[in-house]
Amino acid sequence: MAKVLFVVSAADYWTLKDGSEHPTGFWAEELAEPHRIFTTEANWQVDIATPGGVAPTLDRISIGPMGGSHKKRQEIVDYLKSIKDQIDHPLNLSDVDHTDYNVVFYPGGHGPMEDLAYDETSGKLLVERINSGRTVALLCHAPAAVLAAKTNSGNAFSGFTMTGLSNVEERMNPFAWKAKWFLETELKKAGVNYEKAVLPFTSKVVADRNVYTGQNPQSSVELAKRIVRDLSLTDQPTGFTSGSASSEKAE
Repeated sequence: MAKVLFVVSAADYWTLKDGSEHPTGFWAEELAEPHRIFTTEANWQVDIATPGGVAPTLDRISIGPMGGSHKKRQEIVDYLKSIKDQIDHPLNLSDVDHTDYNVVFYPGGHGPMEDLAYDETSGKLLVERINSGRTVALLCHAPAAVLAAKTNSGNAFSGFTMTGLSNVEERMNPFAWKAKWFLETELKKAGVNYEKAVLPFTSKVVADRNVYTGQNPQSSVELAKRIVRDLSLTDQPTGFTSGSASSEKAE
């Protein structure tokens, strides 16, 4: 059985450039759908960890109209309730040995922009995953975590082809004009070869070697299914690679 570690933000707000704190956390679909696919469909084991072992906060916006249809939102809420005990009692990221896991998966929400973008423990984990060829996946705002993956020669993800929430998509948020920085811009500064879907808020998944990324919440299912598909093609116990960069867009 494959094992997946979810690294979830512990932040419950995002500090904006005027000093105000925008309430946030993890995005419901980005945690629920991959978790469901990995456990229910693939029969994999999933553990959840956060910085400091703090129970993560659900971004309430993600279960409102921005989270999709009422039926879809209700299904996601019901699934999150079914794993509430696991969400409420995460592992402390500092205590976790990531080499025990085939996949390390970062769901998004604005939370990672507040903590994981600067978290040294997460940054060290990501550097070690890159150096060892072990699989890591980051969704929507979660690629902000790679900004903490620093080495003596620069960012560990420099030269990788990736995606993440685009500047166009971020600007559709009503508070975007207060943002200190945008993810797409900072990824490019870190040396990432950034790709995005032609249309905002449509699924886009990119795989480059051992790094898998999804652009937005709409990419949640495709990203998880791509990882399951690729892992089924290898017998490597702690990781797998996809060769050269490839990207897929849902039809």
